[in-house]
Amino acid sequence: MSIRRLFGGKEDKFLRLLIEQAAKTLEGMEGLEEYMKDRDQEAAEKVTRAEKEADELRRILIDELNRTFVTPIDREDIFALSRAIDDILDYGYSTVDEMTILNVEPNSYLRRMVSLLRTAANEIYMATLRVKDHPGVANEHALRAKALENRVEDVYREALADLFSGPKDVEHVVEMLKLREIYRHLSNSADRGDEAANVITDIVVKMA
Repeated sequence: MSIRRLFGGKEDKFLRLLIEQAAKTLEGMEGLEEYMKDRDQEAAEKVTRAEKEADELRRILIDELNRTFVTPIDREDIFALSRAIDDILDYGYSTVDEMTILNVEPNSYLRRMVSLLRTAANEIYMATLRVKDHPGVANEHALRAKALENRVEDVYREALADLFSGPKDVEHVVEMLKLREIYRHLSNSADRGDEAANVITDIVVKMA
């Protein structure tokens, strides 16, 4: 049986759950972008809410995966894609949580990185939407997500270079250590986006 035929009927539930998970991740990253404007509490709550709802979707997906013998795509790919999409938002949530705890104000590097991450999350979401009927288009979205990961890493390295350009006093060192952790969360989020894109391109190859 072809992979395209397997996408029909009840097995379509996996694709629906992946799409819903990607949509929640996008929603959370949009909240993170809003948070980076002025650390608005409502935006922070949006990120937290999306992260919790996305976790629930992943739990349902894993439960379905454990109870289903035949899956529309390799179960390893379903699991890996769900995990990578989940991690994108997990690191976004960690960013908000630690910025709140450490009282870190948004700066231009954080805003640039998050803007790119939100765009990448949208590309991942669009890829999940298109993978069933238009795998070639899904692959294009995945490739764009990978390119955005590279841009996030460029900003990350630029931010680190600026951060370590020369501590002036103890207070500056403390702020430097705080920001380094926040930058690292966003870099990790980008890495997971790249991982999700890689899984999508693998799925597309197997569908050919």
